[in-house]
Amino acid sequence: MHGPTPPLPLPTDRLRFAMPPMHESVEDERRHRKERLAGALRIFGRLGFEDGVSGHITARDPEYTDCFWVNPFGLPFRHVTVSDLVLANQDGQVVEGRYHVNQAAFTVHAQVHAARPDVVAVAHCHSVHGRALAALGELLEPITQESCAFYEDHALYDTYTGVSVDAEEGRRIAAALGSRKALVLRNHGLLTVGDSVDAAAWWFVSMERSCQVQLTAQAAGRPVRIDHRMAVATREQLGGDLVAWINYQPMWQDVSRSEPDLLS
Repeated sequence: MHGPTPPLPLPTDRLRFAMPPMHESVEDERRHRKERLAGALRIFGRLGFEDGVSGHITARDPEYTDCFWVNPFGLPFRHVTVSDLVLANQDGQVVEGRYHVNQAAFTVHAQVHAARPDVVAVAHCHSVHGRALAALGELLEPITQESCAFYEDHALYDTYTGVSVDAEEGRRIAAALGSRKALVLRNHGLLTVGDSVDAAAWWFVSMERSCQVQLTAQAAGRPVRIDHRMAVATREQLGGDLVAWINYQPMWQDVSRSEPDLLS
């Protein structure tokens, strides 16, 4: 006897698959970027990336493209809402909002944005494992699938000049980044960029985790490198901003559903 006929597969066009939204107006796009920025800051707070008043994520305004939304100085990441965000011009002067901005951090972000018109968002925090790798002055090695996303697509800024609000220092950091997605700032931490807030945030999360894996593997023994050909192929599959955006969506869904007050 034959069993019951199995159900037919559903047409793929009836299945949900999130993709970056299209915006009907600049106001809608601005609101979207601000919501994602507030959400990313809360996620960074959850993950322990905050260290005192260090750490920022900036998002380019879609209309005033030389102005950038940023977290307020001194406000805990876990408490940031959309209405708390500050808009500052390329000189770090607040043009909208109720708070100051961290001038040292903003100067670097502004120069990266200026050098990379393709970049919507820049993330930099003093995360623990990122700082540890930075203290060694090392790059990520292609030892996991995730770290391959950064293979030959991140660089080392091989100097440390202290806390600086000098625009020239920001330009040197932007030059070291070049066209890549990420930078290890020696003795300092990590910096990532993306064509959306989601992508920049995902690259930072993934890079921090890759730093942790590398340091752990090095402490346990001698990590086995993935060969150049496979590392490049893996980067081509996983290293694009669209893939980063897709990978980030579970984090966004979690924080926006569990902490909907971030949207206020």
